[in-house]
Amino acid sequence: MTDSQPRRVHVVSLGCPKNRVDTELMMGRLLQGGFTPTPDADQADVLLVNTCAFIDSSKQESVDAILDMAEVKDRNPDARLVVAGCLSQRHAPELRESMPEVDFFIGTGEYQKLSELLELPPAVALATPAAAGLKKRRPAFIADHLYPRYVPPASFSTYLKIAEGCSQSCSFCIIPRLRGIQRSRTVDDIVDEARRLVEQGALELNLVAQDLTHYGEDLRDPDLLAKLVRQLGTVDGLRWVRLMYAYPHNFSDSLIDAIAQTDNCLPYLDMPLQHASDAVLEKMNRRTSRLEMETLLDKLRRRVDGLVLRTTLLVGHPGEREQDFDELYDFVQQQRFHRVGCFAYSQEQGTVSARMPEQLPTAVKRARKSRIMQLQQAISAEHLEQMVGQRYEVLVEGLSEESDLLLQGRYYGQAPEIDGVIYINDAPDNIGRGQLRTVEISEAHDYDLVGHVIA
Repeated sequence: MTDSQPRRVHVVSLGCPKNRVDTELMMGRLLQGGFTPTPDADQADVLLVNTCAFIDSSKQESVDAILDMAEVKDRNPDARLVVAGCLSQRHAPELRESMPEVDFFIGTGEYQKLSELLELPPAVALATPAAAGLKKRRPAFIADHLYPRYVPPASFSTYLKIAEGCSQSCSFCIIPRLRGIQRSRTVDDIVDEARRLVEQGALELNLVAQDLTHYGEDLRDPDLLAKLVRQLGTVDGLRWVRLMYAYPHNFSDSLIDAIAQTDNCLPYLDMPLQHASDAVLEKMNRRTSRLEMETLLDKLRRRVDGLVLRTTLLVGHPGEREQDFDELYDFVQQQRFHRVGCFAYSQEQGTVSARMPEQLPTAVKRARKSRIMQLQQAISAEHLEQMVGQRYEVLVEGLSEESDLLLQGRYYGQAPEIDGVIYINDAPDNIGRGQLRTVEISEAHDYDLVGHVIA
């Protein structure tokens, strides 16, 4: 790279934590090549948008972000606009026609080539395989612990991607086409990255993958996740390990034991269940039944002390009858999850579900989603009310987003960004970001808590 080439990069990262890891890997390689990050888009030489394309709303958010950066480029024509991620992987040929202001598109399996593409003149970069024909290329790349990754300074909580892609065939989901088949990293490779992240200041690592509980199957070891959890328990300084996107099928007894017996593995599970009607689960090709899910949930609660459960549900799938929705509503009432995320079905081109008859009206889907969330709001509030007067170890995140007069943090039952927080009042002067402190809960609200530091 010569001094005349771009040096400053502004990034917009959209979508899930798995996508954020990809953004950090792209930034790591760019920084290694002499770039520096800037929060000011107007000062950037490179404008990078890492997109999401999971459902219609995420695609629209991605398009809006690209258009925003295109306006920046209008003010600074010398800047180069790069669009990466799932939207590129899925729609690059169409986007190239409608967005000529984008210099090039790279997909989910090509981001490792971003730095070298930026070394090329725009016309040459656009003609390379990495920036053309993405629709026909199956993603195959996955970074190892040696790949440079930029984690922002003082990141005491971060994500650790243990696998890429998905080999399941849920009828409503486009992810396997966007991310390729499952590719698992080795335990040693993941543990090496965990140690490096801890050396950089991480106290909490949130394990992510498209399908966490099938981690290791492509390496011919179905118990590899349990082995990984136990190995992460040996990493000095790693206080919290959290499992996210842990699907119900293939959830082994050895994994339950590893969660229960590993000191730094939190009694918290993010387990997307999607539905409770066997008829809908079959249409979704979810490979499980309501009885099997109930049996697993009961086993987990009996064997993992203090377990906090989050799930994700999908309402309005084609063919979902009123009685199917009633089964789901009853299931949520009975199971009393601590957290629930609910999505209205989005008809995604290229999926089996999109071709099914009995597509439901948007109004019906939205109404069903609203009913589930109203039910869950009351359940969540009851769970939080039961915590008043109790004491918990809390990871302090810094000043509250609501008021600079309060600090905020999370206890083990609150995953970052999705589960609410604990507001800390009357905090002592010596408390700071990244500390683990004992907090007594004094108030409960619908999704958040208030407390004060005891120790």
